[in-house]
Amino acid sequence: MGAGMETMKPPPGVADPRSLRRVCGRFATGVAVIGACAPQGRAVGLTVNSFASLSLEPPLIVWSLARHSPNAALFTPGAPFGVNILRAGQGELARRFATPQADKFAGVPHWRCPHGVPYLDEALARLSCRVERADPAGDHLLIVGAVEDLAASDGEPLVFYGGDFVRVAA
Repeated sequence: MGAGMETMKPPPGVADPRSLRRVCGRFATGVAVIGACAPQGRAVGLTVNSFASLSLEPPLIVWSLARHSPNAALFTPGAPFGVNILRAGQGELARRFATPQADKFAGVPHWRCPHGVPYLDEALARLSCRVERADPAGDHLLIVGAVEDLAASDGEPLVFYGGDFVRVAA
């Protein structure tokens, strides 16, 4: 380090993951299920609240996935995936896709595109994407998706706030 430079230390509590999670939990987010197709055609689904629009021109979205996820290898450049934006009342569905299970889609109404990507029948909205890039950032991968198709219906979104699902006030 140069003369006069001091090591900057984060304020107390910033490096504590639980504190960071509690503070970030004060930011309300929508909830989505990311769908992909694993080898041998197995449908994969995982719940995220890190989804966001990134760019309108070109149409890009972004979300994050834990680097240690057993599904991380599915999200390489060019790989197809889908975003199912959940509607109010689908909290149990969000929990189902957030919990490890052999077949998360068993008994859940869904359909598959020609690439094998699963989409939930009752989602509020959906986006069909291809991985533009997947970059390591801390303990997660930032996945940027190029939007290729989309659809939406009327209704209220499922919202996550403070560690639980809440309703949006009109």
